[in-house]
Amino acid sequence: MYKYFPHTDDDLQTMLDRVGVKTLDDLYADVPEAIRLRREYNLPEAMSEVEVRRLFADISDFMPNQPLTVFAGAGIYDHYAPSIIQSIIRRSEFLTSYTPYQAEISQGTLHYIFEYQSMMAELTGMDVSNASMYDGATATAEAVMMAYGAAKKADTVLVSATVDPKVRRVVETYARYHGIRIEPIAEHDGLTSRAAMEARLQQGGVAGVVVQSPNYYGIIEDYTGFADAVHEQKALFVVNSIAADLAVLKTPAEWGADIAVGDGQSLGIPMSFGGPGVGYMCCTEKLIRKMPGRIVGLTRDSRGQRAFVLTLQAREQHIRRQKATSNICSNQSLMALYVTIYLSVMGRQGLRHAAELSYASAHYLCDQLLALPGFRLKYDQPFFNEFCVTYDGDLDALMQECTEAGFMAGVKVDPHTLMLAVTEQRTRDEIDDLVLTIKQFGEDMA
Repeated sequence: MYKYFPHTDDDLQTMLDRVGVKTLDDLYADVPEAIRLRREYNLPEAMSEVEVRRLFADISDFMPNQPLTVFAGAGIYDHYAPSIIQSIIRRSEFLTSYTPYQAEISQGTLHYIFEYQSMMAELTGMDVSNASMYDGATATAEAVMMAYGAAKKADTVLVSATVDPKVRRVVETYARYHGIRIEPIAEHDGLTSRAAMEARLQQGGVAGVVVQSPNYYGIIEDYTGFADAVHEQKALFVVNSIAADLAVLKTPAEWGADIAVGDGQSLGIPMSFGGPGVGYMCCTEKLIRKMPGRIVGLTRDSRGQRAFVLTLQAREQHIRRQKATSNICSNQSLMALYVTIYLSVMGRQGLRHAAELSYASAHYLCDQLLALPGFRLKYDQPFFNEFCVTYDGDLDALMQECTEAGFMAGVKVDPHTLMLAVTEQRTRDEIDDLVLTIKQFGEDMA
């Protein structure tokens, strides 16, 4: 009847006998009576699986969710995901493969991690990739710790003000408990101030510099010369990028980055109310032993057959705690598998085509909005598929009107600034309908 309850009464009694008590009450005897629950739980009667499904269907009908056409981004994007991913990801050699510690019975997991690493290294142009991380924010924080660990005496990392504020907050949290000082690099007209960065580098004590491209505002920044300035001061250059955008934009390697990080959610992972995503981290070969997490390698077994193994795994389970570089867990590799299948199915041409569609649609939407009264481009800078506009009217009321019309119309950056994102998922009709909704709202308010 209760097939998901693992323990029988005999199992419970065996465990109680082992610890030397007779009943469960004896086991919790040290818990004060004043805080112990003595009444029945306020739970409904048990239901069958069919009854539970009907219950949730009734709830859904009573409180219907309103699906919205998404024009929001800020780190999570509505990209197309080939339907075949859901079938391949459930294959037994992947989904139920054993944790990679025992290579002989976990070839499925090791294989896709190896492929993931190979693809991410190629996408970023870097020498090596690890086996995925939690998300882009924590990957960036780990990169900051790498820069700090690689420095001899420097304890400061500079983070551009154009880096996503959510990422900056995570970086600051990590740094606070590792003795790392985080200092911002000022922005000017939506761009990282190179002059401010170079002036601070000249003062010394800097272990690394973190920038983002496209940056938080969607602007494609030109980082020519940044790496040279950073390396002159023996610091590391870290570039955070949206993974899908690298199909057409300059790679971190081309900017001279030592470490490339970011979120891979844009590689087909569903938005799912904000997660999970997957963090990627790639670096130059000389930093490979400073990199957190795992690296899977390809070798030959005793019979000469291709085999995959954990080549590096600098975790606290395997080496002395003080020398460990990370405690990233195994489960995150499921999202790396998702990305691996996506990249395999889309291929170079598919990735580039999706990126070009996103770029073209975003610029079309921008042009349509700028033709409406009250809208101006916040920054007159090149952008990819995300941009900021200012609106003279009531932005909250406008966004509410769009929601009621079925649109998630961007992210509010400040009281008068709206940031919109467009992916290959958005059709010309959807864009025109959004613009018409906004136009009619403005006319009604006039």
